[in-house]
Amino acid sequence: MNKKALIAMSGGVDSSVAAYLMKEAGYDCTGVTMKLFQNEDVGISRDHSCCSLDDVEDARNVAFHLGIPFHVFNFSERFEECVIRRFVDAYENGMTPNPCIDCNRFLKFDKLYSRAKELGCDTIVTGHYAQIEQDPQTGRFLLKKSVDDSKDQSYVLYTLTQDQLAHTMFPLGSMTKIETREIAEAQGFINARKHDSQDICFVQDGSYADFIESYTGRVFPEGDFVDQEGNTMGRHKGIIRYTIGQRKGLGLSVPEPVYVCRLDMDNNQVILGKNEDLFSRTLTANDINLISVSEITEPMRVKAKVRYRQKEQWATVTQTGEDSLRVDFDEPQRAITKGQALVLYDGDTVVGGGTINSVL
Repeated sequence: MNKKALIAMSGGVDSSVAAYLMKEAGYDCTGVTMKLFQNEDVGISRDHSCCSLDDVEDARNVAFHLGIPFHVFNFSERFEECVIRRFVDAYENGMTPNPCIDCNRFLKFDKLYSRAKELGCDTIVTGHYAQIEQDPQTGRFLLKKSVDDSKDQSYVLYTLTQDQLAHTMFPLGSMTKIETREIAEAQGFINARKHDSQDICFVQDGSYADFIESYTGRVFPEGDFVDQEGNTMGRHKGIIRYTIGQRKGLGLSVPEPVYVCRLDMDNNQVILGKNEDLFSRTLTANDINLISVSEITEPMRVKAKVRYRQKEQWATVTQTGEDSLRVDFDEPQRAITKGQALVLYDGDTVVGGGTINSVL
């Protein structure tokens, strides 16, 4: 009997090719699209985002083309609780979250994985660009970077547990995006030239503040821009409209460039400074997940990333508690931001990561 694979199909080209490759490998495949919200419920048009009706139909079309069963699972309650609510709470507390990481953590590799087990599937499959290997010496499953460094998504997958890694496959991890599209075109997939989704799926036009105010019904009031010494420099338009490192859109007339250095939520103040004020060497993180090791017993040399598009930087990591890390960078890093993900690498292997909770 063939092994069973549940394919998470978003309607995009990557997950479609992943489904094709798994079928070619002899797996008994079932395609599924997760319905995460009603577009109207989050204030965006029906034809926008990766949860649109068009995307569901594109996934259904590819599944039919491949001759595999296809289902839509409604996970909207879980998505609101674990992704949208966490996103809003983070911004309300002066942090900048990455909801795609929470979606992977709580939806794709938790809720969907649980459903896969209920359906008797041996593995869950997605179109992520990353690789999974098992360490022959320790037996631990490892998360590694994609062959296509420009598309590598290991950063947003650092929360995967050993059990999840053991039952997950990333067929595209050893391929380039160009090769993926070539396969899709050769198979005549309807989405072979479909553009990749760039924005957060539930936020229209990238206006996070407008979404948060609409979702919560709360208006974030104006307040003061202040400098490093506490002197007032002007008025801001609501504290959730600003992020660490921001220079444009401040609406200030000043003789030299200033940047958002800190958000004082208690006093509704946006603290501004010079570019050099944004650099820090040390951060702490909590809510950690370790992959290549079960714990970090002594200071460890790693490369670390504090945002998705950043090139990883040399650092030393120390585990300071069961659920906490301290990272000291060799060189000061610009605009380290609370709420973002810290991900640690040993070469191409993900050591683990956590959520940045302080910058020292």
